[in-house]
Amino acid sequence: MRDFLKHTLATLLGLFIFLGISVGGILLVLISISMMATRDSAPTVRDKSVLVFDLSQTITDAPASTSTREVLNDAIVGNRPNSVSLRSVLDAINAATKDDRIVGLYLSGGTSSATTGYATLREVRSALERFKASGKRIYAYDVDWQEREYYLGSVADTIAVNPIGGLEINGLSSEGLFFAQALQRFGVGVQITRVGRYKSAVEPFVQNRRSPADREQTRRLLGDIWNEIVTTTSKARKLTPKQIQAIANRSGIVEPEAAVKQKLVDRVAYFDEVVAELKKITGQDDNTKSFRQISLKNYSRVAESKSNERTSRNQIAIVYAEGEIVNGQGAAGQIGGDRLARQLRDLRLDDDVKAVVLRVNSPGGSATASEIIQREAILTNQVKPVIVSMGNVAASGGYWISTYASQIFAEPTTITGSIGVFGRILNVQQLANRNGITWDVVKTGRFADAQTVSRPKTPQELAIIQKSVDRIYNQFLTKVADSRKLEKSKVAELAQGRVWSGIQAKRLGLVDELGGLQDAIRAAADRAKLGDDWQIEEFPKPRSFEERLLESLTGSSVEESIEIDPLTNEMKKFQAQFETLKSMNDPKHIYLRLPFDVLIR
Repeated sequence: MRDFLKHTLATLLGLFIFLGISVGGILLVLISISMMATRDSAPTVRDKSVLVFDLSQTITDAPASTSTREVLNDAIVGNRPNSVSLRSVLDAINAATKDDRIVGLYLSGGTSSATTGYATLREVRSALERFKASGKRIYAYDVDWQEREYYLGSVADTIAVNPIGGLEINGLSSEGLFFAQALQRFGVGVQITRVGRYKSAVEPFVQNRRSPADREQTRRLLGDIWNEIVTTTSKARKLTPKQIQAIANRSGIVEPEAAVKQKLVDRVAYFDEVVAELKKITGQDDNTKSFRQISLKNYSRVAESKSNERTSRNQIAIVYAEGEIVNGQGAAGQIGGDRLARQLRDLRLDDDVKAVVLRVNSPGGSATASEIIQREAILTNQVKPVIVSMGNVAASGGYWISTYASQIFAEPTTITGSIGVFGRILNVQQLANRNGITWDVVKTGRFADAQTVSRPKTPQELAIIQKSVDRIYNQFLTKVADSRKLEKSKVAELAQGRVWSGIQAKRLGLVDELGGLQDAIRAAADRAKLGDDWQIEEFPKPRSFEERLLESLTGSSVEESIEIDPLTNEMKKFQAQFETLKSMNDPKHIYLRLPFDVLIR
């Protein structure tokens, strides 16, 4: 289908150009085609079908469309990442649980660079458990089971592994990346101000290894997440957590036959043998010669069409706050303080919106932007319920924007807290001097050039910045104490920039309930007293076909979703770290930011 559309559209474009039709005319025709494509109906689901869930997909918070309109878009502007939204996954599994045409579910593994966080995976796993509890069977197959995939796959009635593969179960790690020596070598000076013994986000710039405090908090965080994995998978496989831990300590990678013997999987099988087993319950599809099936992405459109049948003037708005918090409007993948604040303001003034679910998946960022967002969240919560659903990470600035909600939900594996503040000041004096560049300043006041990058800050200037950092940290403590009804001295004890898991945050009073996005939606409906008379609206709205087509025709690049080699993958990690540096645009250079190195493998 994709190649057909590519060739067809290329032919049409060539024909239009040959006939002398303007770019505007071409746009008009293609936009008309896209509008007609939106009228497509949902896919047909045949009796005795199996729902196929591709485990190589990354599950994101923001919605993803799989309509023909988007297929057309792909044909023109290139591949989109292999991803699916959390709500699409949950809605599809929940709908399939009640759909008599769906007789089972197949978890299909594969070569994957999926980076779905464990908090998201836990919510998906809960939906899979409900599917299984309905009496329908779940089958799972992979060549090489990785821990993330196995965390979901362990719920299956039957787990198979390829004879050439194996099962990775070796624990979690977090590898920090430190720039201090490189910055010194290039002649870039770094000065920092911070409050919070555990506020380790500045350490990569000034140290060559983790501080004892950061090592302590990271070990505790990984321990909580690993405990969830071990406890959940061992229960599903009728093993004990000690047995799983022993396997992780003994070998890490378990060979197929050993995995069967140790009850981690049920059988060793090739893909064709798994297909043959699934054919027994569905019959053969005459077109594909495989079992009768429908992909989760396609079936999510069926679930969506059913939910669209439910209409109400009462709306529950889901607002996705995903990415770094930056000052201003922000770019793709960032939370622009002004943009999100305006979105909350619009929803507050919309009488049809009865409640707001703020889905936070952010390590934080700009202190200024976080405060701008929080103010709108407070004002909105004064007129309608604002419920926060924390995703994989809602820490530092991500926690700042959450704290005044009517109710906060987090998963046990959510990374949260990090109540601390830091300032990061760069200068390029040595780098410039080495290359023959110098400065000569004229000023009318002692601190007139305090913002320059041409020299390090003086002790007096650092004292002024530290005073500002201290003031914002004190505001952070006050806000948490006021909103969470805690003594400020107690907040000071659990703050210090320390990162907590969701389960610890619940114990400490930083969040209200353990639960996921669907729990938050139900709580929003209850608090707004809507009963069953409501419907969901998601914000921000995804960019339209027309906007993306225009972007493509005006020269914007589109990154293709392709498999990448390990070296390129490592370079992308460096690039991501530097993108984080670029996103630090707070006008005061003060940040509410999680440590850079909470990358869990």
